[in-house]
Amino acid sequence: MSDTTVRARGLLPSLSPAEQRVARVIIEEAATASRLTITDLAERAGSSETTVIRFCRALGFNGYSQLRLTLAGEAGRSDPDDPVVGSDIGEGDDLAQVVRKIAFADARAVEETAAQIDIAVLEQVVGLVAGARRVDIYGVGASAFVATDFQQKLFRIGRIAYAWSDTHLALTSAALLDERDVAFGISHTGTTSDTIDAFAEAGRRGARTVALTNFPKSPITRVADLVLTTAARETTFRSGAMASRLAQLTVIDCVFVGVAQRTYQATRTALEVTYSAITDRRRG
Repeated sequence: MSDTTVRARGLLPSLSPAEQRVARVIIEEAATASRLTITDLAERAGSSETTVIRFCRALGFNGYSQLRLTLAGEAGRSDPDDPVVGSDIGEGDDLAQVVRKIAFADARAVEETAAQIDIAVLEQVVGLVAGARRVDIYGVGASAFVATDFQQKLFRIGRIAYAWSDTHLALTSAALLDERDVAFGISHTGTTSDTIDAFAEAGRRGARTVALTNFPKSPITRVADLVLTTAARETTFRSGAMASRLAQLTVIDCVFVGVAQRTYQATRTALEVTYSAITDRRRG
């Protein structure tokens, strides 16, 4: 999937219904969309030329000509002979095809997430986490696994961190934070109220807030100081599935390694001590 279609997919929930129809044509027919005139695209999407222009500007383009040229360039770098690209799992797929499509989707989620990370924002997040008194991490459902992974990573290098998936505990914890702390809210859709409520409470108490979501204009971003995004595409049978978690874990790893670099000697010592503490728990 191209950079443009990744951005279009991320903006989908924030677009109007008419703009969403334009976006879906771009996402689903990226290889051929660059050959459509603005009138053709509007007709294909059941929309208007004015709506196409609004969609272009939402993506950051000056107009349709710029979008069309970008799509054409990205189409030239793709592999048109790969039937897996952009395909969903169908009822008639055999198990070998299912395995190939899942592997492709998961690998692509990691690649596209890494490609679209805003390094300047990542630098700010690393600085906040490295200097925080403590880090509270909120996530429920599939995102709770990612929150726990992040907490464990930070804990291993001597950082005080807590992962909360219970709403009452999360809200209680958030109420005790202040300007010395950092709150992380993890939500693939960016619409999970349990996560948003605790996250917003942390911000009201003065904590710096960092959101991790697949959708850069989702509700959780409205109460975040900083936003990190993923680029995972969920498919049939795969809502909240591995691709989104792998994408989230990719970003979390980038934050963690950045923090570890900034506290290199302390991190080395903490890793050695914690590894030694559990060595005799492994059986050879």
